[in-house]
Amino acid sequence: MTDQRTSRIAYVVSQYPASSHTFIRREVESLRRHGVHLRTYSIRRPAAAELVAPEDRASAETTRFVLPLGAGALLGAHLGALARRPGAYLALLRLALRHRAPGLRAALWALFHFAEAVVLARMFGEDRVSHVHNHFANAGATVGMMAARLAGLPWSLTLHGISETDYPAGLTLGAKLEQAEFVACVSWFGRAQAMRVTAPAHWHKFAVVRCGLDLAAPTLAAPVARTEGARRRLVCVARLSAEKGHLGLLEAIAPLDVELTLVGDGPLRGEIDAAVARLGLGARVRFAGRLDEAATLAEIARHDMLVLPSFMEGLPIVLMEAMALGLPVIGSRVAGVPELIEDGAEGLLFRPGDWDDLRRQIARLRDDAALGDRLAAAGRAKVEREFDIATAVAPLVSRFAAR
Repeated sequence: MTDQRTSRIAYVVSQYPASSHTFIRREVESLRRHGVHLRTYSIRRPAAAELVAPEDRASAETTRFVLPLGAGALLGAHLGALARRPGAYLALLRLALRHRAPGLRAALWALFHFAEAVVLARMFGEDRVSHVHNHFANAGATVGMMAARLAGLPWSLTLHGISETDYPAGLTLGAKLEQAEFVACVSWFGRAQAMRVTAPAHWHKFAVVRCGLDLAAPTLAAPVARTEGARRRLVCVARLSAEKGHLGLLEAIAPLDVELTLVGDGPLRGEIDAAVARLGLGARVRFAGRLDEAATLAEIARHDMLVLPSFMEGLPIVLMEAMALGLPVIGSRVAGVPELIEDGAEGLLFRPGDWDDLRRQIARLRDDAALGDRLAAAGRAKVEREFDIATAVAPLVSRFAAR
């Protein structure tokens, strides 16, 4: 066994840090507290808007970035790799051209990924990396997997959501999972999807490893005190995009005496604005915009319940955060959500896309204070049992200790 103090694990993400991926930062910090020697690598350098929180700025300072890439660094990495291991270099190029979606555009992107992978592999050598781990089975995982192959290192992956089975990532998902030494799946549903696209001989590599919250942090150490009265203040925290179900949420609340705050931004903002106007909800719907982690938690804490009406999800961190803060939650019965919320025990579930059902669940929580209090207490207890990052990372600590 390699000593954790001398081995180095490379954590590779398409973009790190990112305001929507704070769970990765928490995982990195917790692993380090457990003694894992770890360095983060990002394919792209984040924009300034992603570095508002001091924690993200600190993470950026210790992360190595592949892009943007100077011509000298690119040429030096490729000439060096070709001179040292010409066979491996050409084999990696063949892999890049095979491991892609069909079409000329995908072929061009495959060449970009190949170019980035060679540079990343050189970084791994400079940093004496012993194992490479990617978050998300996307283009960043393609680059990380190929860089690990060129560097002769074992590679593993954390699989998050159903989007990773969609086009184009889904076309190469099975091949990635077969290449991985192990796969951390954030939900049992996600593990089942991994099993669906691979042969049974690989299933032993798939383990459920939860994402988690830092419950020792002051913002999450205890649930917030709740004001008396009906629960009329709703909050939804999600990117404003089609799969999050915002338009259906507006339909659901239109006849109800409730107020809604939307936290997030995205391509559907114009359509949501139009729906708010059409339904006459201008006085009852507030757009808070995109917020950093601390501001998001503060916004959640000011409300009476959190609603997540998504058509697809992995294991939503925002539901965990609301439960940790002592809010009752409502989620759609999709993917890993029922693993976090047992309907009627730790929150309420509704049939995805059934806005009448969602309306009924919102009305139940609005009018039944005892139900909301009971769900809130049970939700906090569930997060403490299963989703505290200090214990959630234990399977990864064991895996990385063997490097």
